Amino acid sequence: MKKSDVIIVGTGIAGLSLALHLIEKNKALKIVLLAKGDPCATNTSLAQGGLAVVCDRLIDSYEEHIQDTLAAGQGKCNLEIVEMVIKQAPQRLQELIKWGAEFDADRKGKLDLALEGGHSHQRVVHYKDKTGWHIQEVLWNKIKSHPSIEIIDNALAVDIIKENIYNTERAVGLTFFDRNNQFSAVYAPHIVLATGGSGHIFNYTSNPENATGDGVAMALRAGVSVKDMQYVQFHPTALFEKKKGNLFLISEALRGFGAHVVNYKEERFLYHYDVRGELATRDIVSKAIATEMIISNEENVFLDLRHLNNKGFEKHFPTIFSNLKEKGFDYKIDLIPIVPAAHYQCGGIEVNENGQTSLKNLYALGECSCTGLHGANRLASNSLIEALVFSHNVAEVIAHDKNNDVLYYEHSHNHKPEFIAPTILKDFNLQVKNWMTFSLLTNSFESKQIVLSNLHKIHSDLMECLGYYNRCKECCELENMLDVAMLILEHSCQYQGIESEQFA
Repeated sequence: MKKSDVIIVGTGIAGLSLALHLIEKNKALKIVLLAKGDPCATNTSLAQGGLAVVCDRLIDSYEEHIQDTLAAGQGKCNLEIVEMVIKQAPQRLQELIKWGAEFDADRKGKLDLALEGGHSHQRVVHYKDKTGWHIQEVLWNKIKSHPSIEIIDNALAVDIIKENIYNTERAVGLTFFDRNNQFSAVYAPHIVLATGGSGHIFNYTSNPENATGDGVAMALRAGVSVKDMQYVQFHPTALFEKKKGNLFLISEALRGFGAHVVNYKEERFLYHYDVRGELATRDIVSKAIATEMIISNEENVFLDLRHLNNKGFEKHFPTIFSNLKEKGFDYKIDLIPIVPAAHYQCGGIEVNENGQTSLKNLYALGECSCTGLHGANRLASNSLIEALVFSHNVAEVIAHDKNNDVLYYEHSHNHKPEFIAPTILKDFNLQVKNWMTFSLLTNSFESKQIVLSNLHKIHSDLMECLGYYNRCKECCELENMLDVAMLILEHSCQYQGIESEQFA
């Protein structure tokens, strides 16, 4: 039986920054960090853009950043949370710099701030076009050798263990499969879910393969409040490749740098949908691209980079440049095929300003949480700074919590003689992804109900199989995908029904 003071599930910016904050407050704390795969293979590591922070209040302001965030969120944001995150952002950025992060600067040594869609000013702090990778590396290098932090990699968290202690239900631990597919449990008085998003339930996504909604599914099964799952943000410019679902993201900052979006006739059509054109928010650009694809009966549109300053593009976007070159594209001559791809889960496990969920001792951070910052649509580069703010807040709560009573007991797992055939699980997995598309989320109530019924059928079949076969990582992951896909459609149908009544 494994015991700890804090369990953190997830090793992106949210989980790692929380671990650092906690260690700085109390070096004696025992922390268990669970990584689903390679600890550095996270959504954070793929983030190209940066951190949206008001750095110069002579040319920018908190109020303008707040208004940009509210506008992007379509009136669904929590104003108090928006104000808290944006006003804390400069301090959290300085902590990150103190930990060793470096960001691009101009010739005068001032931070080189980028412009992204939906922002009224240049305010995105970045490290070339691989900001997330740099942050991941900095945090990981500080974490990995710390003696009081145990890292368990290639581990899939399965379920939250609950106990009723002093007439209060609380989280006391969680079960997981280790790298050898052995079932185990770990206990602690503080459990934090920082498991990332759910992009891999969709046909196209920019997320890594481990983004299957595990944290939300675990919370759902534990009876924890989950909110606004209908709000899934699609990034409009993912590099389209035939017969591939996991797509390379082409940063929004490139459109801020001057890239154009064009159709097969090489027309810049975005201005027909919004006066901001390429610099409209992600939801508007994605929907415009999807509409254009339907009108033209084509499977993609294009990003036009041919007119850009060559040296400037290659200097500021080396990751994008090398990826395009590797895939055989010459940006000086070729149009770059793009499609919208599932990018960010705006809803999630409902938390307060301190990351606390509806279950005592359970916290949620980062993309798996619903803080109220993003509303219906996240403003570009607000997510990394949100993770830093909430990890700081959660650390404050845990550090001052003196109630550390936890009951420990052996957690059994019934082993059956066989596993479900991998081909069956793969087939179910592909069916889920084929149904879950951008078009479905913007489609009719009836279309969603049909897919929802199909998902329920697969879920029922899977649960029936588990009555006869042994549970494994792959079937648990599929169960999570189904739980989250059904929840997204259920929330979407509910919201659509409410909207219909309001406008009837």
